Amino acid sequence: MGRKGVAVKAVLAVACAAGALLALADVQTPARMLLTPLFLLVVPGAAVVGLLRDRDPLATLTVGLAASLAINVLLAEAMLLFDAWSPRAGVATIGVLGFFLLVIRLLYRGQASVEQGAGSR
Repeated sequence: MGRKGVAVKAVLAVACAAGALLALADVQTPARMLLTPLFLLVVPGAAVVGLLRDRDPLATLTVGLAASLAINVLLAEAMLLFDAWSPRAGVATIGVLGFFLLVIRLLYRGQASVEQGAGSR
């Protein structure tokens, strides 16, 4: 990946983190209206896409977008079903889920590299 791709990912990560922080701190600013939905759409999709291996870019984008929408809709439906609607809780839940999927990805990739190293001996 080139420098441009790393820079885009870094800017996107900072924007998503800012959106989550603005929502959790309940800061009323116009930036929140852009950054919080960005967080809600990018984080679940990026977490799920991180679990995929060797896919073409269009399939990766499609799976990421579908996973993002499905996770957000299921979370909203669950919150409405249990009469527990809270945008702050929704943002926190998406953040925890994204972190959980990141940990799974790191563990899975670490295990795969250990198995590859053991197979080459």
